[in-house]
Amino acid sequence: MQSLLLLRYVKWHYLDASRDILKGWGNILWFNFNYFSVLLLIQTFFSPWRRITWDYGRGFDFSRYLFTFASNLVSRILGAVMRSFLIAAGIVMEFALLFLGSLFFLFWLVLPAIIIAAFFYGIFLLF
Repeated sequence: MQSLLLLRYVKWHYLDASRDILKGWGNILWFNFNYFSVLLLIQTFFSPWRRITWDYGRGFDFSRYLFTFASNLVSRILGAVMRSFLIAAGIVMEFALLFLGSLFFLFWLVLPAIIIAAFFYGIFLLF
């Protein structure tokens, strides 16, 4: 009976729980990628920042045309700069979560050995 319980624990720890951890880790990575909207930011990279644009108006006035063109260009450059920072932050966070998740998963895999070693170390400290 006890050996059956040990086998069930090993199956749960290394198969069932490990699969659930990997599935949860994948969900966290997917959430982070969508939270920072990396694909959307790449698709709209040169769009004006917060859709702030100026209208050229009717008729042709060279100074008004030049001012409007420069203002729209600045808005697009500002949008590209802000989006590049957000894309970089999202990618850095994705790599950090990838690293931390792999450390947690590795810790999960060696946890039974750590528990057994800690138990024997505690007995060693008693005597």
